[in-house]
Amino acid sequence: MSHKRAVEALNRTMKDINNNQSIMGGIVVLMAGDFRQILPVITRGTPADEINACLKASPLWEHVKKFNLTTNMRGFDGTETGQYAATLLKIGEGRFKTDPNGMITLNGGFSKIAHSTEHCSSKVHPELQANMGNREWLCERAILAPTNEIVPQINEKNMSQMEGSITEYL
Repeated sequence: MSHKRAVEALNRTMKDINNNQSIMGGIVVLMAGDFRQILPVITRGTPADEINACLKASPLWEHVKKFNLTTNMRGFDGTETGQYAATLLKIGEGRFKTDPNGMITLNGGFSKIAHSTEHCSSKVHPELQANMGNREWLCERAILAPTNEIVPQINEKNMSQMEGSITEYL
């Protein structure tokens, strides 16, 4: 999620460019996003600092007209992807069953357990060699590493399964 200061800077810029002191310089600005996603990153900040950095904490928020999409078209099927998307939506809307402490319990099918980086790569990228040319298949997969230090190890493992020469762009 963007820091509120970024949107406030856009507001000031649009006012200046359009020579109009109305909100956003009098033009319509369309912003899209999911406010249940991560908060803005505040270096050495407290949780209160993160919440204060959200667009919802800006004076501009009262001028925002909000629209809610009612159907997630990407997850609108009976597949595993659709069930995953539906569960995430329930969690985000607070409709998922919680225990007395407010904690949720996810079933085993919600996540893939891997006991090593090699096992993780094989779970996320099964049959990598056969699907290398399939951009859609590749774009549906990602590994979120806990630290930057492990990224080269994961990349090298996956690259070793691919044909062709490796080119690094800095």
